[in-house]
Amino acid sequence: MSEEAPRLNANDRLQGFLASVPYIRFLGMRCELAGDEMTAILPFAPHLIGNTMLPALHGGVIGAFMEMTALAQLSVVQHTPKVHKTIDVTIEYLRPGRALTTYARADLRKVGRRIANVTVEAWQEARGTPVAALRGHFMLSSDE
Repeated sequence: MSEEAPRLNANDRLQGFLASVPYIRFLGMRCELAGDEMTAILPFAPHLIGNTMLPALHGGVIGAFMEMTALAQLSVVQHTPKVHKTIDVTIEYLRPGRALTTYARADLRKVGRRIANVTVEAWQEARGTPVAALRGHFMLSSDE
């Protein structure tokens, strides 16, 4: 006789994902959830600077923040405690990420049985002027 594990609610799945990835703690990233809509928040910190002359966030920090946003959004809608895997991402850097708090939202374009197609936009002061965008494919983990 097998017992089925209790299903976690969306917020518990999200918090479990955030706690399971050490780089998220290094970034200082957090997320706010309203229903199934999640906003990722990257508070500015001096260790995230890549260009000290501007100063501007490191491009790798912005890219990783958007990738983690996509994976976090997938953790909200997928009913598994396992972390999904990145297949590929394409990042468009649209303007410098200044020394400000950065926000991001993921749009799950298509979530299939094994693959998800996700887009993410990151912005700082105004959502209408994004600093970067990501398009990616992610391998979905199952409970099996």
